[in-house]
This record gives sequence, structure tokens and C-alpha cells, in this order.
Amino acid sequence: MAGTIGEEDIQKVREASDLVAIIGERSPVKQRGRDFWCCCPLHHEKTPSFKIDPVLQLWHCFGCGEGGDVFGFLMKTEDLSFPEAVRKLAERAHIDIAETGGRPGVANSKKARLKAVCEATAAFYHIQLMRNPEPDAAAARSYLAGRGLGGDVPKRWQLGFAPGHGKLVRHLTAQGFNAEEMVEANVAMKDRGGKLRDRFFNRVIFPINDAQGECIAFGGRVIGKGEPKYLNSQETPVFHKSQVLYGLDHAKAAMAATGVAVVVEGYTDVIALHEAGIANAVATLGTALTLRHIRLLSRHAQHKIVYLFDGDEAGQRAADRALGFIDDSMTPEAGRAKVELAAVTLPDNLDPAEFVGARGADALRALIADARPLLKYGIERRLAAHDLTSAEGRSRALVDALSVLAPIKDSLLAKDYAVQIASRCRAREEDVLDQLARLEPPRRTGEADAGEEPRRAAATPPAAEGAGVAGDAGRAARRSGLSQPELNRRRFEREFLSLAAQHPDLALVHADALAQTQWHEPAHAALAQSMLATLAEDPAAPAARVVSDAARTLPQAPNILTSGSMAGSADPREVARFLVEELGIGDAEDAVAALRAQLSDPSLLPADEYEMLFQSVTAMQKDLTRRRLAHKPFVSE
Repeated sequence: MAGTIGEEDIQKVREASDLVAIIGERSPVKQRGRDFWCCCPLHHEKTPSFKIDPVLQLWHCFGCGEGGDVFGFLMKTEDLSFPEAVRKLAERAHIDIAETGGRPGVANSKKARLKAVCEATAAFYHIQLMRNPEPDAAAARSYLAGRGLGGDVPKRWQLGFAPGHGKLVRHLTAQGFNAEEMVEANVAMKDRGGKLRDRFFNRVIFPINDAQGECIAFGGRVIGKGEPKYLNSQETPVFHKSQVLYGLDHAKAAMAATGVAVVVEGYTDVIALHEAGIANAVATLGTALTLRHIRLLSRHAQHKIVYLFDGDEAGQRAADRALGFIDDSMTPEAGRAKVELAAVTLPDNLDPAEFVGARGADALRALIADARPLLKYGIERRLAAHDLTSAEGRSRALVDALSVLAPIKDSLLAKDYAVQIASRCRAREEDVLDQLARLEPPRRTGEADAGEEPRRAAATPPAAEGAGVAGDAGRAARRSGLSQPELNRRRFEREFLSLAAQHPDLALVHADALAQTQWHEPAHAALAQSMLATLAEDPAAPAARVVSDAARTLPQAPNILTSGSMAGSADPREVARFLVEELGIGDAEDAVAALRAQLSDPSLLPADEYEMLFQSVTAMQKDLTRRRLAHKPFVSE
């Protein structure tokens, strides 16, 4: 197993990798001034919003908000880990890199060790399916054959059979894995008596791989009767079901070629579609599609993501759940960040595997091509559930269908659909539009996964660069519930961090500000600490390394640290001085407000202490007023 790559080798690879050339291989680039621009390779767009700084070797997309260095570009476009991106660029540049701390055949990190457990487990289960002569294994083979998944299919997908009875535990123990590793990889568990036993018993096994094809988890389908019918691995350090899609390692090439991703709900559906030639299909893992799933799919399928729902009752419940994902990213107002989501319900209560088997792949391709936008699909489902021939039915249908538009009620698209609903329900357009305006948008609790920023508006577009700090902060930010002063504060924090990352010499000059600022965003505090740590280790570290190091601390770091737009053509030193003073004044205002809160009830403090505190607040307020008067608004040249 490979070991750790030294910082010196990472820097060698970084210096040998021309960011403009590497990005130019994926999308034509044009120079404008110092920078290069192109259409973003991460999302579908017609107008270039992707900026490449050849001096700093950093990039940022003003459409989708992503950004980073050359390693980050490969990580995002090819779903690579940081070491994998370094190795790939090293090979491209013909650079030999030394990796320390690794021994051949031995995983030297916790995650690598857990993946090794999963890989050994998958191999064991596959052998059991293919060679175990016992009746249970034969029943598993019969089940797969009955689903059209016999022949070479188990080999291509490394399908397996879990015999249970501790056979896996004994096999992995003989392979050198310990009980803690088996439990943490969730292939084994301890019973009440503390005895280690197999997690999966008498089940057909579907290995779950990450986007690179490495096994990280398992799904098991019971043979015969038993509950639960399907059993998935629980969350582990290498498996997070809200971020993983079954079959993505097989499907990503076809998604890139077609621009379309097809999302189904079952393992066998994915395999059946691939075997029928529809190779851009993936499945969720017992969860609704999440924002992370959408972002992951959008990297590969830049045109459209199609939900494919079973025609049975369970499939229709899944369709109703999917409507909860409707948000402003689906409207034309989202611009280049728009996500095209569409949906199809299969006829005659068929699931995708059954449909392909009965009617052929071409029939399914036709349905996918004709998939309706998710909004229209949802509205039509709601209208179809009511009797539109009666006044009562039309009234209920109107309320039901209109509720689909609540998350995007302020968009032009919502108003257009509302007019269509009015026509179908024989209602006055003015009344329906008024009812739409009064709808309460649903609360989206838990939509963003841990460690992920909520969906935000696109950053300042190129045309607005250098327009000063009074620019539009974005609709999504305004809907966050924060006050405008707080939104401004957080924007200034991002601008300062971005400027410091892109000009490490200024970060050193203003190291005290990086260390002492009372950051309102916890992520910003983590980024400041990361920058200080990098520059303490290497005061001459280039901007690309500062950003790359921060990305190892916080996944969204590159997006934040490449997003600054205040400097424009202005002197970065002047911008830095302005931002440091702006943040310092903000911190002072927060301190004064906190002290004023203590003064709000004189009975809580002794008289002498109250008077002393009052004098301190008065003096601080005078100083704050002086600073504010001297602090002029910043406008770039």
C-alpha cells in the first residue's frame, strides 16, 4: 500500500502542472487580460464563467461557486482523492515521487484498512456465490438467474452470497484483520455475549463501490422469506449513504457521453439497465436523493438527471418524496447553476428491470427522453389525484397542486405554472397568483449534509467584479434568515480570507488579524487557522499550496478561498487594509453590544461595577464612532 507523499514532492508536481493547459484539455480557454476564461467543466453552461489565474495557479467558477488549485480540479472532475490527484499529475509530468510510511500489501491508514476489509469481504462473498455447493447458495444463484442476472453478470458486478454462521469472520481473521476493523467496516457485529458474528446471513450480496470502483459497503437481499428484505451497511468512516450512488463507478463514463443520469431505487434495476445497454443508471441506497447526490451526478451528467420511478405503490411514494427536493436551483433564475431534474413513472406497475425485460431497452430510452420536468411531473400527479369534474375536487386539487410550487413561489416559473393550474381547476388567475404569494415555503431541515454549506447563490459574476462592496449578496443568502448587516459581515470575512489565501505575503502582514478576528462563520475560523499553520511551516508557501492545505482541513475551502471579487484592478494591499479595519470595527461593535446587554438591567450589578462598566462602554463607543467616520467605503478603481 502506498504511503504518505512528502510536501516537497507535492510542490514539485504542482510547479510542473500548468493549470491553464490541464483545464484547456477539457474546455477551450480564452485569455482576457491576465486571466483565462472558459465554460465550466463541472456544470452545463453556454457563457464562460470559469476563471483561471495562471500566476496564482488557482481557478474559480462564478456559476457554480466551485474553486481550487490543480489538484482540486482533478479531484472534482475525476472524483479522485488528494493523493490520487498528486500521483496522476506526477505521472503526467514524468516526476518520480517518494512515498513514506507504507509497506507493500499493508494498508497504513484507517480508511485504507477498512476498504481492505471490504475488498476481502467482497471477494469472499463472490466465491461463496460462485462455488458454494450448499442449498442456500444454490438458491441465491437461482434468484439471480430468475432476475436475468445469471451468466457473466455476477462476475462483472462481483455479486456474492453471505452464508453467515461466522464463516466470514473466520475468513477475515485468517486474512489478518481484527475484530475492531470488521465491526467498524460493518461486515461483522458483536452479539450480547460479546461474540463476533457475521452481519449478513443468507443473503445475495451487492458490493457497493465508490466512484473509483473501490468497495466500501454492501447491500444484502434476503433469500426466501425474512425481514428486512434488503439490508444495507450502516454508516462507516468510508461509507456515507447520502454521498454514494450504487453503480456510479460503472455509469460515470456513459453519463459524461450522454449528459444524462438515470436514477432508480434498486440494485437489480441498475444492473439490468446496464446489461441492456442503458449504462448511465445509478441507484440511491435506501435514502431519497440528496443535495450531495445531485452535485455528484452533475459533475458527470451535465444535461439532465432523470428520476425513474416504479409503477407500484412504493414507487409512487418515492415519487412524492422526490417532490421535496424542488428548490430554486430548478428555476431559470438560477442561471448557470440550474439543475435539470426530470421524472418518469413506469406503466403497468413495472419496475425498471421488468420493463426492460418485457419491452426492451429502446422503449425505456424513449420514456427517458420524454421525461417531464420534476415540477410539471409533481403538479400533474397532484391534479390527477382529484376529481376535476366537481367544484369540491377542483378546489382540493388547486390547493394540492399549488403546494408543489411553495419552495419557488417567488420565481417566474412558479407564476407560469400557477396560471396553468388555474386553467385546469377553472379558477381566476388573479386569485391563484394571490394564493401562491401567500404560501409559506417549507422548512428544509437537514437537507445539507454535515460539513456541507447550504446551497447558495452564484458568486459575483465576472461583469460585476470590482464594483465595490455594495453588490448584490444573492437571493439565496437573503433567504437565509440572516440580517443584511450579518450577511455583509460574512461576505467581508470571505473576501479577507480569499485575499489572504491568494496573496500569502499579505496574510503574513495581517497574521494578527487572521488570528484575532472573531469569525462569525466557524468554517472561516478553521480556514484562518489553516492558513496560519501553513505559513508558519513555510512563510514562502505559494497561494496554491495555501488553498490545497486548507482543502484538507475543510472540503469547501477552495470554493471560499478562490471566490473573492473585491480586489479587481485595485491594489490588494489597500483592499486588505480596508477589510482588516472593517472586520476589526465589526468585532468592536459586537463587544460594545455585549457590554450594553450587561447594562440593560442595573439591578444585576453592584453600583460601582455598573458605573465602571458604563464608563468603559462610553469610551469604547466614542472610539468606535471615530473609527467608523475615518473608515471610508471601499470602491475599486
